[in-house]
Amino acid sequence: MTQHDLLSLSLREQAARIASGDLKAERLMEVTLERVDAVNGPLNAIVSMRAIDELLAEARAVDRDGATGALAGMPTAIKDLHDAVGMPNSQGSPIYAGLLPETDDPHVAHMRAAGMIFVGKTNTPEFGLGGHTYNPVHGATANPYNLTVSCGGSSGGAAVALAAGMMSAVDGSDMMGSLRNPAGWCNVYGMRPTHGLVPGAVGDEIFLHKLSTRGPMGRCPDDMALLLDVMAGLEVRGALEPRAEGCRIGWLADWGGAWAMEPGVLSLCEKALGVFDDLGANVDAVAPPLSREVLWNAWVDLRAFTLASGSRDLYDDPDKRALMKPEAIWEVERGLSLNAMDVHDASILRTQWFRAAMELFERFDVLVLPSAQLWPFDLTWIWPRAIAGVEMDTYHRWMEVTIPASLLGLPVVSVPAGFGEAGLPMGLQLIGRPGADRQVLEVAAAYHEVTRWPQSRPPLISGIN
Repeated sequence: MTQHDLLSLSLREQAARIASGDLKAERLMEVTLERVDAVNGPLNAIVSMRAIDELLAEARAVDRDGATGALAGMPTAIKDLHDAVGMPNSQGSPIYAGLLPETDDPHVAHMRAAGMIFVGKTNTPEFGLGGHTYNPVHGATANPYNLTVSCGGSSGGAAVALAAGMMSAVDGSDMMGSLRNPAGWCNVYGMRPTHGLVPGAVGDEIFLHKLSTRGPMGRCPDDMALLLDVMAGLEVRGALEPRAEGCRIGWLADWGGAWAMEPGVLSLCEKALGVFDDLGANVDAVAPPLSREVLWNAWVDLRAFTLASGSRDLYDDPDKRALMKPEAIWEVERGLSLNAMDVHDASILRTQWFRAAMELFERFDVLVLPSAQLWPFDLTWIWPRAIAGVEMDTYHRWMEVTIPASLLGLPVVSVPAGFGEAGLPMGLQLIGRPGADRQVLEVAAAYHEVTRWPQSRPPLISGIN
């Protein structure tokens, strides 16, 4: 098989061929490294690459000893917010540049135990903040559909590695759309699982700060389902059974006009929703069940509380604080200004949304929102100051469309929605009730069967066609 043929196979297909002996892990690693060498330069998606001889030796060991793990011999890259032994975890910050972790994060350990081979790290914004992948350690990651615009973030390097054919499936993480907006902007799939399904870092506080989670990204929902089982440490299940017929879908659009949207975003998303009609699903528009202010006020305080708790030690050190991006300092200072009752009040607002959302899930199986409120913006921007003429009052207000799912830890699959007039991708968020991860993946799989956007519309750069 040619390089293109091998790299076009799904993760599940590649793993099955290696397990059967029809494909050598060394051959797959060779063509993967050739693709990385050919396209990664202008994209800057994969950073901290490991030595080629080490990677080939690990692949040869799989061929020699036999494929013992579910994903034995599968090349992948780990997000540069996650600890993986043998590779630096810079988090995009000069504070951590070159730092070598002594242990794997739990989900990374699960991936390693499944036999995956870590080629390098995927680029991310500093500390994962901002939804736009650039940092002072590794620089910016470009969108493979237009090298002058953002790929999103914080799992931006991961999404680009997939879109450009360098990897079949990768890990990521998501607090405020970090698995969703880069998937939408790069024409791939990203999944934020139900909170708690994939373990966080060792030592993470697990009761109060339930906003961020790790999850998979891929070029099809079935690959994400496979990687999700591995990341979560579950028994690996068989291929997804696509199901959309009879699915009750609620379209929340722009939250009743509350969220600014760039022209063309909603119309493209509504066109994509027509696919579900064709699949026999029932799609209905839904009025917002409560005001945007309830969501935003809960979010902005709970997020700052969480981020301040994690970064307070850096902020308290004047030398390290001088190396922190302004947005990180803003979050910490806001978080430190809150008192216990402020956090309690934010939790009450969050509870209001939970009750309203559970009432919606009595009527609908899946709720749908756009994956972003605007098209990929200029790569040189720090963040968009306005959407459709509406000023953004914080560095992250432009990602407001992602917070309904994040606040409640709901499972979400971002699916490609197609392309706008400028040739740039957009996505849809398919949101399920707590624990309905498999159901949402099955609905996404039915959509993928008839659209296959990542396969039918790959980026046309550096020999990718």
